[in-house]
Amino acid sequence: MKPSESRSPQKQSAARRWAFVTALVFMTGLGMVLLFLLTLATRNRAFYEQNFGWLVGINVAVAAVLLIIILWLALRLALRFRQGKFGSRLLVKLAGIIGLVGILPGLLIYTVSYQFVSRSIESWFDVRVESALDAGLNLGRTVLDTLSSDLSSKTRLAAEGLARVPDASAVLALERLREQLSATDVVLWSAAGQSLASAGASRFNIVPDSPGPAQLRQVRSVRVMSQIEGLEEGSDGEVEAAIAAGQARIKVLALVSAPGFGFNAEPRYLQVIAPLPAALVTDALAVQVANREYQERALTREGLRRMYIGTLTLALFLAVFGAVLLAVLLGNQLVRPLLVLAEGMREVAAGNLTPKPALTARDELAGLTRTFAFMTQDLADARAAVQHSMEQVDAARDNLQTILDNLTAGVVVLDETGRVRSVNPGAARILRTPLGLHVGQPLAEVQGLESFATGVLQQFERFLSDQTPHEGGHWQQSFELTATGTTPFDEGITLIARGALLPSNERLLVFDDVSEMVSAQRAKAWGEVARRLAHEIKNPLTPIQLSAERLAMKLGGKVQAPEQAILDKSVRTIVDQVDAMKRLVNEFRDYARLPAAQLAPTDLNAVVRDILVLYDNAAVPVRHELVEHCPLVKADAQQVRQIVHNLVQNAQDAMAGRPGAEVLLRTRLSDSGQWVRLAVLDQGPGFAEHILKRAFEPYVTTKVKGTGLGLAVVKKIMDEHGGRVDIANRLVDGKVEGAQVSLSFAVAN
Repeated sequence: MKPSESRSPQKQSAARRWAFVTALVFMTGLGMVLLFLLTLATRNRAFYEQNFGWLVGINVAVAAVLLIIILWLALRLALRFRQGKFGSRLLVKLAGIIGLVGILPGLLIYTVSYQFVSRSIESWFDVRVESALDAGLNLGRTVLDTLSSDLSSKTRLAAEGLARVPDASAVLALERLREQLSATDVVLWSAAGQSLASAGASRFNIVPDSPGPAQLRQVRSVRVMSQIEGLEEGSDGEVEAAIAAGQARIKVLALVSAPGFGFNAEPRYLQVIAPLPAALVTDALAVQVANREYQERALTREGLRRMYIGTLTLALFLAVFGAVLLAVLLGNQLVRPLLVLAEGMREVAAGNLTPKPALTARDELAGLTRTFAFMTQDLADARAAVQHSMEQVDAARDNLQTILDNLTAGVVVLDETGRVRSVNPGAARILRTPLGLHVGQPLAEVQGLESFATGVLQQFERFLSDQTPHEGGHWQQSFELTATGTTPFDEGITLIARGALLPSNERLLVFDDVSEMVSAQRAKAWGEVARRLAHEIKNPLTPIQLSAERLAMKLGGKVQAPEQAILDKSVRTIVDQVDAMKRLVNEFRDYARLPAAQLAPTDLNAVVRDILVLYDNAAVPVRHELVEHCPLVKADAQQVRQIVHNLVQNAQDAMAGRPGAEVLLRTRLSDSGQWVRLAVLDQGPGFAEHILKRAFEPYVTTKVKGTGLGLAVVKKIMDEHGGRVDIANRLVDGKVEGAQVSLSFAVAN
């Protein structure tokens, strides 16, 4: 299953859960709003009379919906409990505990509140309460009237004092008057309603609030007029706002008589505004509101009692249902992290380390789920790191195996008992044995490798013994493997083997075929020997020959005939042997001093045709089979002619006395197209077994008068050409029918 497929049910479950919680929150909020409106209706008679019925109905409907939800949750909880799901017992306990905590106090409070409401409503409508409210209202009115009369008297006296004060100096008088009367504002108005002077807040008004003409006419007749502002009939909120803003005040307007008895003198008006004490106004207002409510509720005493009891009962139902619902939800919230942890643990136990869900809440249980998710992520990262490391190890193993498969050296791993644990293709190629088929078998049991295995095990025993120092941590030894009837190789090979101990206590054996290197070293040694022989032997040969010839010349005719015959025969023998020695030394010199090959693109077929012209009338005929369109090869044409002549002459010598025999020169292009092979085939007796093994070593020959340098020279020339020379016997029906020498030349690019 893909991670996305496994997470989709979780996402769907989370979406359903959030939708359910949202619906519950909405219903609970709606119930609380309706309960608030119901409570508001109990305090507002008009609102109560108009909307109380349907408010109660809606609240009952909300309570019914909550009850259905609670029953549904209880049913689900019972099913979970019967199915034995993890966390169901704990959820039942938590729901029961939280539900009891919410229900029992609610019932107790309801009982007490019911008794309290029933008794309190009756006590509200006592006769003494009504008398006290009336006395409070009268007291408030009396105090306000007293304050208004006192301020009016003081204002009238002040107006009489201002009658003789001119307008220019009225500001100072008004300021003193404001302080004496503890007023907030004092203004002197003209008869036209214009401000002549002011003290207090009104002086900062560009257009002050002037008294109207009707007020001015009334003041002229009564000389002083007062009124209380800010306590007009209105809502309780408006009156309280006016008190808080300082608008509850006493405003007095008094006539200031004009000085003298002139006809043009106009009267002036003094306006004084003083604030009412806030505590007094508040108390008076409270008494007034309480009296009004008392009178209203006294008319509906029984209905009010039923309304309060109904509201209390409905509030109990909503509180109880909300408590039970909250208990289930809180219990689910408490158990949910445990369920998430349990599910995650089951998945981890099953080996599933995909990212686990974590709750986003900030409580400890949600933090535990996040910690578990982090731990699972760390485990997944660790497993991914291990898998990555294993992939790297596998890649390294593959790389190592590729390296081992392409090594020219042989690599064999043996266990403690000498059994083959693993091999590379190089080992099978060098030993000419499919060692891969012998994995698990002792190396000593592989046919033809008994002596090699014995020598290797002995070297390991010495290496691991205390008597042998472990210099460099390995041993190294050369092995000469001779070809026998049981060995898998046709000719003897020379191996350089190296052994080491692996960390797993296994034995590592690395070996390489150095036969060609040994052969090259031998050829080099023979070249050095030939050079020294040519230098050391050739010098005394000429004096010997000259001395013998001089002896024959001096003694010729001076001795008797028998002695003369002996002398001539001895001198002739000395001269002939010296000539033979000179020829031998010259051949050794030529072998040691072969000129360096001058490689150039050469037509091998053309070289062969040139050589065949020299053998048109030979006793042993020579013919050719040349490939068409033969590419040019990198070769020295002169040296190629030399070695081909040498090989043709060897083939003719091998077929001497065999009528009908012939020599065949054949060229072929390799399958890869990178090499051209020139083969010299004869129909002679073939190579002897010991010649095949050491044919390219100097002084190895089957001829009576041969020096054994022919194939050695061919090998040396082909090495300088970067080519290869191979010799073999031609087999027909299992019988030797001649010899074959093949020369491989690289194609010129």
